[in-house]
Amino acid sequence: MKNRKALIILPALVLIACLVWFFSGVENMKFSNILNFGIILLILIFAVLVGFRRFKSFRDGGPAEDELSKKILAKAASMSYYISLYLWLAIMYFSDRIALENHTLIGFGIIGMAVVFGVCWLVINFAGLKNE
Repeated sequence: MKNRKALIILPALVLIACLVWFFSGVENMKFSNILNFGIILLILIFAVLVGFRRFKSFRDGGPAEDELSKKILAKAASMSYYISLYLWLAIMYFSDRIALENHTLIGFGIIGMAVVFGVCWLVINFAGLKNE
């Protein structure tokens, strides 16, 4: 596993950058800023858990990803792709009715896609794959 350090350094750098962003504007804190920080924190926790799982598997002498992990990842990716299409359709439909700028809506869509993928992965990982 050549990029073991990257699994620790990259989430730490993102967390530090988010903390600096979060605490730089404490005096004019909005609910959307707190919500954005919470979602980014959830994505970071998910990334750290996946990295820890791969590191533990490597340390135990196994491959970083086995066939079941790859199949779960592929199934979660395909499922989240279809759900994300409907998410973007909903964002396009409500964009006229919401008083947000386009870059904010795109940011919500991208964060929403990451959350949808994380939820799909969790559901498939804990529910298991059916006979496929």
